[in-house]
Amino acid sequence: MHLPETDTGTGHAHELAELVSSADAVPGSGWVAGVSAAFAAALVAKAASRSESWSDAEGVRAQALDLRDRLLALAGQDARAYETALGALGRRDSGLARALERAAEVPLAIAEASADVAVVASEAAKCADGAARADASAAAALAVGAALAAVRLIEVNLTTGPEDERLSRAKRAAEEAADASRRASAAGA
Repeated sequence: MHLPETDTGTGHAHELAELVSSADAVPGSGWVAGVSAAFAAALVAKAASRSESWSDAEGVRAQALDLRDRLLALAGQDARAYETALGALGRRDSGLARALERAAEVPLAIAEASADVAVVASEAAKCADGAARADASAAAALAVGAALAAVRLIEVNLTTGPEDERLSRAKRAAEEAADASRRASAAGA
C-alpha cells in the first residue's frame, strides 16, 4: 500500500486516538492492549512477508496473522466485558461478581496471546531478512507492553487476592513476553 503524500497515514490512527481519548468508558485500556498486541502481530507478519530468504517465513506469517485476528477479537470481547461490568456495578446487581470475573478472564487471554506474539516476534527478529528484523524486534517490545497492561487489568478486576491462578498465569505470560523481547532485541541488533 502506498500512502498518499497528503495523508501520511495518520487519518485512521487519529480517529482511533480520538475514540480512545473520548470521555466514554469504552474502549478502555483492555481494548487498547488487545489492539496494540494485534498491531505487534501485524508487524511480525510484515517482517515475514519481507523475508524472501527465510524458509519458515510463510508459516510464521500465517501464525502472526492468526494471532492478530485473535487479539482483535479479544479486544472487542474486552470492551463488551468491561461495559457489562460497569453496568452491573452501576446497578449493584447480583451479576457483579461474574461480570468482574469475566472482566479479568479476557485480559488473561490478551496477556497469553501477547506472549505468543512476542515469542513469534523473537523468532522473526532472528530469522527475517535485513531491516525486517527491526520490525520484529519492535513487535516483541509492543507485545510486552500489552501483556503488562493486561496483568494490571486483572489485578484491578479480580475480587480475590494475588494468589489467584489467573493473575499468576498472566504474570507468567508477561514474563515470557519480556524474555522473548530480550531475545528479539539481541537478535535484531
